[in-house]
Amino acid sequence: MYEKLDNPVYHSLNEYHKKFCFNFGDTKFYNPEVASFGGAAVVSKEQEINEYAKICRDFLIFGAKPDFGNLETDLSQLVCDQYVLENPIQINTTEEIIELKEENQEELLAFVMKFYPYYFKARTPELGRYFGIFKDGKLAAVTGERMQMDDMTEVSAVITDTDHLGKGLAKQLVAFVSGKIFEDGKTPFLHVAESNTGAKILYEKLGFKHRGIINLWGVKR
Repeated sequence: MYEKLDNPVYHSLNEYHKKFCFNFGDTKFYNPEVASFGGAAVVSKEQEINEYAKICRDFLIFGAKPDFGNLETDLSQLVCDQYVLENPIQINTTEEIIELKEENQEELLAFVMKFYPYYFKARTPELGRYFGIFKDGKLAAVTGERMQMDDMTEVSAVITDTDHLGKGLAKQLVAFVSGKIFEDGKTPFLHVAESNTGAKILYEKLGFKHRGIINLWGVKR
């Protein structure tokens, strides 16, 4: 039912996000101004990786281990758990959740860079909608949408300021954003690092079902 999630980047760029797609052989990559990752229908090949590396020297490939051939590169591996949400989350929302518009972009980028450096590119907010909770006029937590297919959307950038942890802000934002995705007639999914036990417990309590693992291969030239 969710086979496309085996290659989420490839299918996002083949469908809803095709306007951001850079094609190199059988591998599709995001425009590096928007996001620095790619994926293949089956396996990314040396020539495809090399071509993208000419315009983006530090990126991720989702899915099967790439065939690097004789390509000299620094390679890292991040194992992520993949989750799918099949029903809307039923919780009480006590915070005001605001959609972040163009006038909030500078603050959004600064917020993400503060807690997760290099997570965003200047045009990453173009991938989908981003929502935030403000405290004393400043962003305290955000959550948004990243990869998007015609029938599925990834919940991403679930970030809470360290001064506001433990207040249920992330839980409310994830429920809210997932609800918006269901309203679009799509299924929410997300990725979380295998080692992030706390986040996995939260998502499972909210009703996300573990689908399996997916490998992210870091390429640095």
